[in-house]
Amino acid sequence: MTIDLEALYIDLHRHPELSFQETRTAGVITRELEALGLEFVEGLGKTGVATVIRNGDGPVVWLRADMDALPVPEQTGLDYASTARGTDPAGLDVPVMHACGHDMHVTAMLGALERLAATRAEWSGTIVAVFQPAEEYGAGAQAMIADGVLDRFPRPDVVLGQHLTPLPAGVIGVRPGTQMAASDGLTVTLLGRGGHGSRPHSTIDPVVMAAATVMRLQTVVSREIDPREMGVVTVGSIHAGLKNNIIPAEAKLELSLRYPDEEARTNILGRVERIIRAEAQASGAEEAPIITVDHSLPPTINDRAATARLTAAFDAAFGDGTVVDPGMFTGSEDVSWFAREAGVPLVYWFWGGVDPQMYADAVSAGTVEKDIPTNHSPFFAPVLHPTIERGVDALVVATREFLEEVSA
Repeated sequence: MTIDLEALYIDLHRHPELSFQETRTAGVITRELEALGLEFVEGLGKTGVATVIRNGDGPVVWLRADMDALPVPEQTGLDYASTARGTDPAGLDVPVMHACGHDMHVTAMLGALERLAATRAEWSGTIVAVFQPAEEYGAGAQAMIADGVLDRFPRPDVVLGQHLTPLPAGVIGVRPGTQMAASDGLTVTLLGRGGHGSRPHSTIDPVVMAAATVMRLQTVVSREIDPREMGVVTVGSIHAGLKNNIIPAEAKLELSLRYPDEEARTNILGRVERIIRAEAQASGAEEAPIITVDHSLPPTINDRAATARLTAAFDAAFGDGTVVDPGMFTGSEDVSWFAREAGVPLVYWFWGGVDPQMYADAVSAGTVEKDIPTNHSPFFAPVLHPTIERGVDALVVATREFLEEVSA
């Protein structure tokens, strides 16, 4: 059997599913695993799948690919663009798109598993491949762990994973140490006193309170954090009111906070909470705001020795200059929970999906930020080739590096 990876990717891209709703995607995965003759368990952490290739004595290497999509309306213009819709946790009907490349992650993983299964005579050890739900909620890894994935499969000696990113196709980006930031997602409920729009003096307006809070929060990074340090405070969502002549009783903000380490987290989170409470008090709120931490993710930290070993393997396989240090990404991931819970090294890298000539032209013009769509953009669309091939090759090279080689 040879998986048609291009057709597989296009099918997954056309049929994205939101976090913890990846039932069709899981079905596609298990269909391919069955065809490969691999044992697997489905329904882990609600919709996750894990499979194992046992091949004699040797290290246990875990591979991870996430598979959920985002509530984004696709605007790529591709003939296989998503027109799917879904229901978000608030019960709203939303457009759904693979705007972060998780469809490519699944495709590359299945392609790698096919090749690794076909070359059993060349290596010894055990491979566990985890297809994880709900990375975008920062909850899928812990859901699978809570469902016993570390106990139901051989425990890892190393955890490996990769993510598509707007680098030129063929390029791999990896660095030792902190590869991705820690993050918290907050929901803030500002409590006012509602009333008629014609009588604002009889109300405590949470919309004005929210506006003041959003603007003041912009000063945390720009005025309270050392410019040499990294920090992000983003208000990604504001919800208040239903009609123009009604002052609502409350407003909700959703925040995304990013930092490189626990010290920065304590610093930024404390300042954010101070501002939220102070603006409520300045607005005359009779009740303190409610601040809920929806998720908290640790930094993604690559083991230095394992990363050096893998970087050398990538250089040998793909040639000098293929591997670059992309710097620390301010995005966050939950992949490290598998390595943290198992107490083993993690190596997590990026691979490019942008047409190399398009990327080079944007660099020459100084328009990379404008012309190269990033993850979560409605225009995010990796070129199929050589993105698929490099994603498969990178996983195979990485896995074989940590398994035992068998002499011919």
